[in-house]
Amino acid sequence: MSEASRRRAGGVLAFVGIVVLALNLRTSVAALSPVVDRVGADIPLSAAGLGVLGMLPPLCFAAFGLLTPPIQRRMGIEALLVVALAAIGLGDVVRGIADSYPVLLLGSVLTFGGMGVANVLLPPLTKKYFPQRIGLMTSVYATALSIGATVPPLVAVPVAEAAGWRVELGVWGVLAVATMIPWILLLLREGRRARASDPEADVPERGWSGRVHRSIMAWALLALFAATGFNAYAMFAWLPEVLTDTAGVSDQQAGALLSLFAVMGLPAALLVPVLAARMRSVLPLILIAAAFYAAGYLGLLLAPTAATGLWVALIGLGPMLFPLSLALISLRTRTHEGAVALSGFVQGGGYALSALGPLLVGVIHEASGSWTVPLIVLGAVGASSAVIGLVASRPVLLEDERA
Repeated sequence: MSEASRRRAGGVLAFVGIVVLALNLRTSVAALSPVVDRVGADIPLSAAGLGVLGMLPPLCFAAFGLLTPPIQRRMGIEALLVVALAAIGLGDVVRGIADSYPVLLLGSVLTFGGMGVANVLLPPLTKKYFPQRIGLMTSVYATALSIGATVPPLVAVPVAEAAGWRVELGVWGVLAVATMIPWILLLLREGRRARASDPEADVPERGWSGRVHRSIMAWALLALFAATGFNAYAMFAWLPEVLTDTAGVSDQQAGALLSLFAVMGLPAALLVPVLAARMRSVLPLILIAAAFYAAGYLGLLLAPTAATGLWVALIGLGPMLFPLSLALISLRTRTHEGAVALSGFVQGGGYALSALGPLLVGVIHEASGSWTVPLIVLGAVGASSAVIGLVASRPVLLEDERA
């Protein structure tokens, strides 16, 4: 096989691998809540226990995301990804056979920990295999992430009714195992020959150890990621209750509006990374997102019943900052090693701060007795993206800034 044919085959494998990987990185997160009552019939679940399970995804994404760069330096990006996918699959199986809450918790930590590692590796994989198509590939996998979060709630109850909740939770491990195949094939195809021919192999990886925190650009991207994550997790946790209390909608209407909030991320995932890769400055995109947040929350505060769907849709457009942040991780680094370091820093710290969203909003609501102050806080956090964007939009590469 010629070198050109080998490269094309490797590109096809990488494309398939990235797409199926992204499809697999939110399935298990969304698979439990629709069948939690069935799980509770077999495994006692307290309110506190359910709360811990609900907080696990962002906490594991944060903790394991921060651990990923130093581990990747020792294992390599593809090998670590295969291990992460094995952890996801094993965790899904453990959740399916769990006979007690600690076992269910252990399986969830394995699954979400593997996802936390894979989250960090997605932008560097795009940087490594598609350096000239970063915007397009980020759009592809960001859309796949959204699809992966949408499918499980639609099929969870029918599968649980037909085969039981254990099958419903465990079956997602099959997707994780299938996702390993293209990456194992890439390891077998490339091996030492690929590493020896990689022009980036001469970059000293040890230079990335513990140094990203010195970058102003890295902190700006972390803040941008955290601002949109804080809003998104808070809205998924509290939006139905906010709407029933302030807009007087029914529970069914509130559920439909929550779906509207979620689906607004799809057009952003398709368009924003492509635009970011082509624009001289991404500041206009950040300002537009901040304006969406401000307008949506102002609408809910001042006229919640006048155009409820419009306000929810505007708030749902604010998280266009999520795919933008993912694209910037690749666009603001020179090498895929740098992308691993920046991705671990941004996503690890960003998810840790995002996990505080539901908790802080709940505490503020209970202390104030209304939703006015929580909505003001959420609007202020979203609008602060405009200020953060003044730094995050600077066309500075991580390696150059550190130099």
